[in-house]
Amino acid sequence: MSYNLLIVEDEPEIIELLRLYLEKEYCVFEANNGEQALLQVNNHKIDLAILDIMMPDMDGFQLIKKIREAYQFPVLFLSARSQDYDKILGLSLGADDYITKPFNPLEIVARVQALLRRVHQFDSTGSIQEEEEQLIAGDLMVDTKSCTVYQHGQPVSLTSTEYKIIALMMAHPGRVLTRRRIYEAVWDDMFAYDDNTIMVHISNLREKIEKDPRHPEYIKTIRGLGYKFETPMEI
Repeated sequence: MSYNLLIVEDEPEIIELLRLYLEKEYCVFEANNGEQALLQVNNHKIDLAILDIMMPDMDGFQLIKKIREAYQFPVLFLSARSQDYDKILGLSLGADDYITKPFNPLEIVARVQALLRRVHQFDSTGSIQEEEEQLIAGDLMVDTKSCTVYQHGQPVSLTSTEYKIIALMMAHPGRVLTRRRIYEAVWDDMFAYDDNTIMVHISNLREKIEKDPRHPEYIKTIRGLGYKFETPMEI
């Protein structure tokens, strides 16, 4: 299966470098600014986007907000902005991963492969048994065939990363999952690991499924270890 990738970057040299490494396996579209990117997204079936942040007129943060209004394909930020604040903001707005410049093109290829595997292949980590078509807890239900989460019978809009995290946790109710275990399972990467990345995605999930995200009933923090999924006694 061939996937469509979108590179949004205002530096032609970076687009050329990424295209050199990615077009061997993928169909690569490009855009130099946010407006061009939205046209590409609306005119083509994009499976993954690589976004710069510092662009004229519409920056990457504004662009991902618009993308997330209608699309849930994986987004990877590639930016010279390396502060924790920028990374946390990018992930909070719906990005699945964040890499800073300067970068190794081979790392980009590896991250793209991992993100696409995460979306299109959910049995690689053994986190969800293939015969379990539905995972149910309280008013939540995960349909593992359609990769959709429902609450009170209504679909919840999640990114691919958020879906993988909640499906992993619901497949192991009551079990403490360390942050590293979650990262290895969801990002399919045993070597890269970032506490902030996990924290932001868990926070986003709580905003979407918890009655009171500050006092979560489903996703419990186990201080010093990680997180545990529990079913509330009453919904």
